[in-house]
Amino acid sequence: MDYTAITQFLFYPPLLFLLYLISNHFHRKFKNYPPAPFLTLPVVGHLIYLLNKHPHKTLTHISKRCGPVVLLKFGSRKVLLVSSPSAVEECLSRNDVVFANRPRLLPGKHIEYDYTSLAATPYGDHWRNLRKIVATEILSGNRLQALQQIRADEVKSMIRKLDSSSKAESPADMKTVLFELMLNLMLRMIAGKSYYGDDEEVHVKAAARFREIVREIFLLSGATNVGDYVPSLSRLSVKLEESLRQLQLKRDAYLYTKIEFWEIMACTLGCLSLVFIIKQSYGELQSNP
Repeated sequence: MDYTAITQFLFYPPLLFLLYLISNHFHRKFKNYPPAPFLTLPVVGHLIYLLNKHPHKTLTHISKRCGPVVLLKFGSRKVLLVSSPSAVEECLSRNDVVFANRPRLLPGKHIEYDYTSLAATPYGDHWRNLRKIVATEILSGNRLQALQQIRADEVKSMIRKLDSSSKAESPADMKTVLFELMLNLMLRMIAGKSYYGDDEEVHVKAAARFREIVREIFLLSGATNVGDYVPSLSRLSVKLEESLRQLQLKRDAYLYTKIEFWEIMACTLGCLSLVFIIKQSYGELQSNP
């Protein structure tokens, strides 16, 4: 009896696994899917191929073996691996609407305000409205012309920093320098302040707080969350989700202080304008009673 049970235990699991591989193979052919590596494990799919120090080399090897367009399964998510320039052009030009949406991952829920920001929102009316606002308020010709001096100032500041590093014979990390230039340009265009660098205009405490928030955003956005690919294991991401919640609270508190500042400035400028108009009107009344 025990021998029969052991035989069944050793025989049935491999048989079921083989049937799963065969049915999965014919299902892909029936659906006219792109080719995929034959070994597709249940639940995790092709995630097993990424369990090494150089996943990009593994993906390159898969592309060479299976073709320029390969369908992978990362848990419950289908992933299209495209390595041919012509296929990439086909995806991003003729079929750009099909590939317009970003996957809904856990960081986007908290960092991107439940997937409603321009970077994470699905293609549709809301995305079009956000794009219209950006195109009108930031990227329009008149706006770019008005902000030309800001761009020139930030580039000069970067050149001075590189010149100082050169005179001190110290190496300069161009990746960091260009990253700071990009953020300073965006911040001065949107908020009117620089938060990176050693200039007098940079407020030390506010800059340090902002840099810490940006560092955490980039760190947690790139964190691997197994629950995004295998929903049944989402409980393993409790710590990551709590870190994202704390980051959202910290980021929102910082933004609220900036919004309140600009509201006070707008109110102050409005009051000053009103005083100026009243004074001017009063002067005209005295001149022409």
